[in-house]
Amino acid sequence: MAKEASYSLIQDQKGMMWDALLYIPTVIALFSIGMKLWFSPNQTWAYILFFMATFFLLIGANRILSSRLMLLPSSPVGLEVTRQQVTVVLRNGERVALVKDVRYYPDYAGKSFGLSGMDVSGKKRQFVFHRGQFADPAQFEDLRSLLSVYK
Repeated sequence: MAKEASYSLIQDQKGMMWDALLYIPTVIALFSIGMKLWFSPNQTWAYILFFMATFFLLIGANRILSSRLMLLPSSPVGLEVTRQQVTVVLRNGERVALVKDVRYYPDYAGKSFGLSGMDVSGKKRQFVFHRGQFADPAQFEDLRSLLSVYK
């Protein structure tokens, strides 16, 4: 890896809207159908639908608050790539240096990628980054080319 680079992340408002349009109607539909089935003789399906609605609510809230809006303390707000390691800067000020078993997981559409590895304390860490979190699309492509070494 010849280059050393630092990237600052921004909130992805457009991606947040897409996630909200995906998760909110899904959760409402699952809760509504579950409530309808709750008052029918077949309550078993209601339990399953309530579980699914709660699951989608938690997953959607975490995705929006953590990776899109970066409001949670464990949300990444910066990324530094050097020859030896990849460092992720979190919102709470913590710096996570991925030094071992660093893996880069691009998606086929080119809109996001995953990054995983072990930090200096031996804990496995995983992060997801979206194209909308970068101020310039060229930065996103530059970072993807830098991280392709870890594929």
